[in-house]
Amino acid sequence: MGSTPRDRRRRAMSAFWLAMTGVAALLTVIPLLLIFFHLLRAGLGSMNLAFFTSVPAPVGQPGGGVGNGVLGTALLVGLAALMGLPVAIGAGIFLAEAEGGRLANGIRFVTDVMNGIPSIVIGIFVWAWVVVAMGGFTAFAGGVALALMLIPMVTRTTEEMVRLVPKELKEGALALGFTRWRTTLGVVLPAARSGILTGVLVALARIAGETAPLLFTAFGNPFWSARLDQPIAALPVQIFQYAISPFEDQHRQAWAASLLLIGLVLAMNLVARFLIRSPFRSR
Repeated sequence: MGSTPRDRRRRAMSAFWLAMTGVAALLTVIPLLLIFFHLLRAGLGSMNLAFFTSVPAPVGQPGGGVGNGVLGTALLVGLAALMGLPVAIGAGIFLAEAEGGRLANGIRFVTDVMNGIPSIVIGIFVWAWVVVAMGGFTAFAGGVALALMLIPMVTRTTEEMVRLVPKELKEGALALGFTRWRTTLGVVLPAARSGILTGVLVALARIAGETAPLLFTAFGNPFWSARLDQPIAALPVQIFQYAISPFEDQHRQAWAASLLLIGLVLAMNLVARFLIRSPFRSR
């Protein structure tokens, strides 16, 4: 049988909207590619071994590097993950399991509000409650600020991923005699692992590039430091300081540090893709 005019119209509309989604995807990717290629052109020439292993040179002198910033960023993000992920994942599981309870609704509302708070406000809050109490800027305060940004993002992601797990899996585990907590830990979490891990890595990538809260907490340090009770360097803070500097050499290093930060985020996403790949995928 030949196709009817209605079928032809439906295929034409399907092709049109498919093309529109392709254009929308292309418009999303093009700015990202332009940013990446500009960073490559502006920052790649300043990257060398000293750039990764040295501390910043004295003001006005060329050379130096951001090795202490790389170490500081890794420490701050790791500290934020250590403090924030257990709370966030636990809260997300609770919200998914409790569903419409008053406590769950209250936590969900607070989480949504925290997701909308500007990062600089979180930095000021941590400065008032942690920095002032400790008597100075510290790496610990920076980790607290980043953890406060991490918790609401991962909480909501975990809740949504746990909700996507089919109820039949839970009911089957409960029918076999599993307790509710064993069902959650042994059945639900493994089923939602890919989505939760992806959300965690996206959240870590976001906080790794935050500058405003660190200006009020970790502050920055021109020397090597890994102590939690002292100010610490961070790549975003160094990029900010180099960008407002009047010296051209520091501008070049700001571009190089930005390229390095983008590279670290890309590496985290590649690791996520590797970790969440299906064990049943053909090799």
